[in-house]
Amino acid sequence: FLSRAHRLGPSDDELYQRTTVSVMQKEPGSGVMILSYSPQGFNISGDRVLGPCAVLPPAILQWNVGSYKDITEESVSLFHMLEPRIEILVLGTGERLERINPSVLALLKKKGIAVEVQDTPNACATFNFLTSERRLAAAGLIPPPISTALKVQE
Repeated sequence: FLSRAHRLGPSDDELYQRTTVSVMQKEPGSGVMILSYSPQGFNISGDRVLGPCAVLPPAILQWNVGSYKDITEESVSLFHMLEPRIEILVLGTGERLERINPSVLALLKKKGIAVEVQDTPNACATFNFLTSERRLAAAGLIPPPISTALKVQE
């Protein structure tokens, strides 16, 4: 004969029969998050942004660059004019990692801003991570083109 040390009462049974779902929401003031990207643009905290963008929390701006070749000292000037000064700038160069003009990197270093250059998918993840860690981060993102890697050749 088996016996339990603790007998479940009717109220305990009700608790075990219920299924609950807890949705984790970001804390107020935790910053913007990049939810998705496509060849057309980005979904940033529920706001759709078409084309390249500059994410300067709390602002999201259109960024007037067409490709990584357009990332110049002039096009990054908005990142080093911010107050409070950002700690790190994440640049997403599109489908793959591209080399940024060394003079641009030197300018940002001189202004005290660390730079992380990555392909756009990784840049989005890096920006989200830095934001979740409450770092003062900004991002310059170029949407990746439509991938043809998985298309069947006929």
